[in-house]
Amino acid sequence: MKIVSFVGVCTLSAALAACGSGGDIKVDARNQSSVDNSVGNDSQNVINEGTGGGNGGANNPCASYTEGTTLRQGSYNAPHCTYGTDFVSISKPYVGEEELVFNDLPNDGAHIFNDSLIVGQNYRDDAGLAEAGLTQGGDGSSIRLNPGVTLAFRSNDDYMVINRGSQIFAEGTQFAPVTVTSTSDAVDGTVGPEDVQQWGGMIINGFGITNKCSYEGTAAAGDLVTSDCHVDAEGKDGAGITQYGGSNNADNSGVLKYFVLKHSGAQVAPGNELNGITFNAVGSGTEVDYLQVYATYDDGIEFFGGAVNVSHFVGMYSRDDTIDIDEAYSGTIEYALVIQNETDGDHCIESDGIGSWDSLDENTIAAFIAQGINSRATIRNLTCIVSPNPASSGTHGTPGNGWRIREAHFPIIENSIVTTAHMASSDDDNYCVRIDSTEGLQAAQDGDLVIAQNVFACNQLTTGAALPDATTQLEFLQANNAVMQTAEAGQNPEADDMDMGLAILDGFYSLPLGDMIVNAMPVSVTPTEGRDFIGGVTRDNDWTVGWTYGLHPENRAMPLWFEAE
Repeated sequence: MKIVSFVGVCTLSAALAACGSGGDIKVDARNQSSVDNSVGNDSQNVINEGTGGGNGGANNPCASYTEGTTLRQGSYNAPHCTYGTDFVSISKPYVGEEELVFNDLPNDGAHIFNDSLIVGQNYRDDAGLAEAGLTQGGDGSSIRLNPGVTLAFRSNDDYMVINRGSQIFAEGTQFAPVTVTSTSDAVDGTVGPEDVQQWGGMIINGFGITNKCSYEGTAAAGDLVTSDCHVDAEGKDGAGITQYGGSNNADNSGVLKYFVLKHSGAQVAPGNELNGITFNAVGSGTEVDYLQVYATYDDGIEFFGGAVNVSHFVGMYSRDDTIDIDEAYSGTIEYALVIQNETDGDHCIESDGIGSWDSLDENTIAAFIAQGINSRATIRNLTCIVSPNPASSGTHGTPGNGWRIREAHFPIIENSIVTTAHMASSDDDNYCVRIDSTEGLQAAQDGDLVIAQNVFACNQLTTGAALPDATTQLEFLQANNAVMQTAEAGQNPEADDMDMGLAILDGFYSLPLGDMIVNAMPVSVTPTEGRDFIGGVTRDNDWTVGWTYGLHPENRAMPLWFEAE
């Protein structure tokens, strides 16, 4: 029997109290070796990792998997499970054939990781993928997070990656969501209500379409094909580099349902920043429903290509853009609520049609558009409550804004609300909508870029150049939406005083259409698809109850900043 001691003979929690001279002993499992508890040549090796007195056997509820003849399992020191670098790390991804399962732990226990959690092996070329038999989600390893599970990471150097071919099944319930957060939040209780960069964030890599690669065929014909499509994802250098991309926009990376991610994000290097969740070429076979990203350093959710659909999304306190779209994303986002930080945040939506835009010539851009592999997202029933903060106040030095549509993104955006009315406008642009690029403006004129049946209430409604036929962007919005320029000093969008002329919200809820007032008149918008309200959520049908953090008094650390009005 081989035993590697962590701290002299003090290896069990019962013995720790007797070691030393009475003070607490803290052991950093990141730098520890594992304990090999094998007994005899025919025994199964149990690797117990982490801080404190881990124990194996039937009483250990920590996740486990078999590697060869070795059973690897987290160390249980009630109420938490801890997983060292021998279990999983940035250089040791989980590549097992069995589904790696994490169960809810009693007494608010968390599954704590001493490094990054990487699921599936990353491959940088077609040959490696072919040899591994990876062509779609489900071919690789998978992980399951059962209802009520909490995963916690120690620092913003650690993050979570689901590689191509692998899948995550994080299926919470309304009153038992899955939560991924930091130890400062779930374990230590030291996190501030809007703290970011407490851990890195989550990346999902898929086999979907990204215009960082070249394709034969067209999206309209459904015959797009590519080869050697391996785009570097944002993240660490070296072993931390992963790739995404392919030609399967129906790829399936698993399920995120009743899933909450908190206090994330990090700047790895200038221009390389980790978001809350990065969907890299993730396909429409992936189910994302009832998703929240709360307090993140960079973007809340970012889409680099792919066609994954997201419904019932709550994005709160992102320091950059809450929803970011790029590289031919063509999915649907519907029933979404975005609330910016009171003094920070850039766009509710920032969207680009084509990656590496500045390096492309006009013919290449035109070819991408002709193939239909510029971004073409559909967004319905979104509420954006924007804080019109000045550029100097934000983490990224940018002012608070609504939607920026640029670089040949041709979206359809309907049934939504954007307002900066809660606060006074800053000296910077705090616009509701801005369309950039000649291609986008032409698409707006041609009807390929649709913004209709929405309500906009901002002091600065639009900015940017006119459409090719000289129609201004404001005139473009006024033709198909309810539009109101609010007072420079701000005004309450919840008020129903006709002299104020504006009533569109009830807290963060949309008012019923019959009660909405814009420019002292009932709104004239008609929801598309037979829907009966605009915006993200109504008081009568509140899908945010039970699982979200930060919205409701029973589950938050502070009131919403506009509630005091």
